Amino acid sequence: MAMVVKDPDARIDYEFDWAAAYPDGQAVVASGWTVAPVGDDGIEVAAAAHDLTRTTATLAGGVAGHVYRVTNRVTLSDGQIDERSMTVRVEER
Repeated sequence: MAMVVKDPDARIDYEFDWAAAYPDGQAVVASGWTVAPVGDDGIEVAAAAHDLTRTTATLAGGVAGHVYRVTNRVTLSDGQIDERSMTVRVEER
C-alpha cells in the first residue's frame, strides 16, 4: 500500500495505473472510491474519472495530523473486481 502526504488545503489528483497488473488486455469499465474514516472535515473525493487502464481521484480537505485510507475498487471488462488502497497522511506543508 502506498503512502502519500497531502496538505489540508490541497485539491490534487491521485492515480492508480491498472495496466501493469492486467497485461492480458482487460480494461477498467467501472471505478469507485471510498475514504475511511469518514468525517465532516475529512478527506473527500471531489471528482473521479477512469479510462481503460487508469483511475484518478481528486482529493480535497482532511485534518492536519490525521491519516486516511483511500480505496479504489474497479470492475474489469472480464468481470473481475479488484481493489487498491493508499494511505494519505495530512500535514501542513
